[in-house]
Formats: sequence, structure tokens, C-alpha cells
Amino acid sequence: MNIVIVGSGNTAAILGRKFKRAGHEILQVVSRNASAASQLAYEWDTESANYISLLNKNADVYIIAVSDTAVKEITADLRLPGKVVAHTAAAVPADVLRTVTDHYGVFYPLQTLRKEMNRLPDIPVYVDGHDKIAKQVLEQLALSVSYYPPADASDEQRLKLHVAAVVVNNFVNHLFSLAEEYCKREGIAFAQLLPLIDETVSRIKEVSPKQAQTGPAIRHDDGTIAKHLEILAAHPELQRVYEALTASIQRSE
Repeated sequence: MNIVIVGSGNTAAILGRKFKRAGHEILQVVSRNASAASQLAYEWDTESANYISLLNKNADVYIIAVSDTAVKEITADLRLPGKVVAHTAAAVPADVLRTVTDHYGVFYPLQTLRKEMNRLPDIPVYVDGHDKIAKQVLEQLALSVSYYPPADASDEQRLKLHVAAVVVNNFVNHLFSLAEEYCKREGIAFAQLLPLIDETVSRIKEVSPKQAQTGPAIRHDDGTIAKHLEILAAHPELQRVYEALTASIQRSE
């Protein structure tokens, strides 16, 4: 397929690389960040533009991979009749594109993406097509770049998935960040925790997280919890998180 990508951030960069590897042709990268767009265009041997008015109108598919707040702004005056147009946002309804084309939809990659990645990750793609043409094209595009079969997801389903994704990715990563800062201040190498992190993630592929729960909170080991909180007095932010999660674990029994 011939594709135009609108956006130059993490999602745009990784999807673009996936598209190129799958044999698709990227006709253009459009972004207000002219420098980032030029870098991606150079990488993909294509052209770039930093105004939506300069959009190439000859593509088969237009992927709008920008922040949730930017989708409406970009599509407000965009008209691409007869073209398949999709955005990648989880929390933005598909019909924000209804004035752009009849063949609109969503191409939502449920994965954490950073353009600096050396390895392209497996990406489950959730597709929502307003009509048969949009759905068929977006499903074919998803099949070409993902090990996982494309799954249908309505606006409501995507939003619910996004909430869960924020918890298991963004919140968990923040906990890693707090632990790393604690380790630095206490003279501990954070790398010592990596085998534990790997085992924690590996285990929940076999049993539910609730079944896999261990630690002083689930055991109601009040003596150990008290000692931990005493140490964490010098780390008030982590102490508050420790208390809140301990209470949550004990309530969830």
C-alpha cells in the first residue's frame, strides 16, 4: 500500500518502520515538527512536509499518528474523499474523522513505543472501520505488520483497554523509576532487581496476577512493613506509594 503518515513522534516512527519492513511505500511524512519529519523522511527515502495543506493526495491510506489533543485540530479542515483515513489514538472517537472521508477508522497499536528503539516490538493492533472498505484495508495493513491477528475495538472498548494499559505500563514504569531513585540514594544497583522483574512478568503469563501475589502485604507481615516504612521515611514519595499499595493489596484479598 501507499501510505502517508501524519505525525513524527514515537507512534509514527515505529509504525512507519513496520510499514517499510512489510514492503509498503511511505509517500510522505507530515508534521509540524519539520526537523523530526525530515529525519524520518530521510530514513525512509521519502518526502516530508510541515503543513497539512501540502499533504500528498495520492496515497491509499492516511495514518494520523499524533497526540489525542492534536487529532481534532489536524482533521478539522482535512478532506480526503474516497481515501482510507485512520487515527491511532485510544481515547479519541473514530467519528472525529467523519468529515474527512467516508472510509475512516482507527488503527490503535496497543504497545509502548519509543522511536529510539533498536528492536521493533510485536504490536497488537486494534481496528475500527466505519465501513467495509475502511475495515478491510486497515485489517490488511494490521496483518502485514503484526504477529497478532487484528482485533475489533469500538470507541468504548479502546478507552477501557487504554485505562488498563496505563496501569500495567505507565504506572508500573513509574514504580520502576521510584525504585531506581531509591536504589541510587541508598547505594544499591538497580540492575540487581532485573532478574526479579523478569520473573515477575514471566510468572503472570502462567497464572493470574492475583494468584502470583507475594510479599509482606499479602502475608500481613506487620513487623516487616513497619521496618520498611521506617527506612522509607527518608523517601516520602515512595513511602506514600508503599502505604497505598500495601493497603490496596490487603483490601483485594
